[in-house]
Amino acid sequence: MPVRQSNDPQANWTIVVVSTLALIVSNGLAIGGMPVFSNAIKAEFLAGGLISRDLAETFLANGANLTFIMSGVFSLIGGWLLTRFRIKPLMMVGCICLGTGLLIHSQAGSVGTVYLSRFLMGASLGFVGVAPNVVLVSNWFRSSRGMAVGIVLTGTSIGGLVMPLVAAPLIVSYGWRIAMLTVSLTVWLVLLPAILFFVTEPARVAEPDKNSKADGLTLSEALTTPLFWVFGLAAASVFYPIFATTQQFILYLQSPRIGVSLQTAAFAQSALFAVSVGGKFLAGYMSDKLPPNRAMLAFAAIMFASSLVLFDLSAANALLFLLPFGLGYGGIFVLLQRLAGDYFGLREYGKILGALTLIEIVGAAIGGKVTGFLADQNGGDYSTAFYGVIAASALALICTVLINYVVARPSAPGH
Repeated sequence: MPVRQSNDPQANWTIVVVSTLALIVSNGLAIGGMPVFSNAIKAEFLAGGLISRDLAETFLANGANLTFIMSGVFSLIGGWLLTRFRIKPLMMVGCICLGTGLLIHSQAGSVGTVYLSRFLMGASLGFVGVAPNVVLVSNWFRSSRGMAVGIVLTGTSIGGLVMPLVAAPLIVSYGWRIAMLTVSLTVWLVLLPAILFFVTEPARVAEPDKNSKADGLTLSEALTTPLFWVFGLAAASVFYPIFATTQQFILYLQSPRIGVSLQTAAFAQSALFAVSVGGKFLAGYMSDKLPPNRAMLAFAAIMFASSLVLFDLSAANALLFLLPFGLGYGGIFVLLQRLAGDYFGLREYGKILGALTLIEIVGAAIGGKVTGFLADQNGGDYSTAFYGVIAASALALICTVLINYVVARPSAPGH
């Protein structure tokens, strides 16, 4: 049964803290922190003859793509399960999948084992990643929902900021396997106990008011609206550059054309996530004070403008791309989740958010695959590959304009 959100005086800010922690750990380990391991894994697998040199970048892209794709598939599954089960046990299942995936990866001796671990890490995000935490927090908040969701979603950026800085020196000192095993302890010793002891949900209602506009649309009703598909295309085109930048830009920086060290590249990667934290806070605040769709248009314009630096990227101007891009994508990331609830309602928010997450992941997977393929075709040079980020950012801006000025907002049947 759906859960109706509480009034703000009853809002549980402890949930915001735990959900933020969940995204710091889950996204930080499964997504944001993984690129810092990539070169060390690639070097070992090349030396052992487990992968060929001409497909090395594709191997890395495939692993990241698998995590993203499974996070989308399992977000859809998780959205369906949220209508039938309590969220706490689902989040605990997510922790077990994530911790097990990292353990398997740290001991991997074959490509297949790496892919199995990335499968489990992606599956974990469907239960303890963005979609379930946004649904959980949205059920607790009303007028301050934008701020609450914005705070929670900073967790994805904080995780991406912290994990490379923690993992990089561990990799240098002890190797990537010990480093991965060490950071995985945060799942078992920090996140799982926090969920077990602190996650609660608002009281369930016996029957939702199906005639209330606040209940919104079902997933099947949403799928018949033009806005859903334009919104989905916007999400996919946003996640193409988000994926390529958060997963493969660190490899671009270490490529011969740019030529920076692992520690410098990790610092740049952390700077990207740090700025995106500010973008998420700002977007959460703005979405409670201004029309959220107008705010998303502004952030989309910032993201596209910053991508133009990629036409002539160098070590000297890399931050001119990274910093505004991080601000733009951080803001859009929050507003996509917020506007999904505003446009389609909370009646089947988990299912709708899961479906949109799957569309986002398709965009991310295309971005990762295309970027890795083009890099391999150019001998490991990512210059041409990142032109796709410019094109996808332009498409995201176009879709955001359509959402603001062309496509009508849906209403519940009978209204």
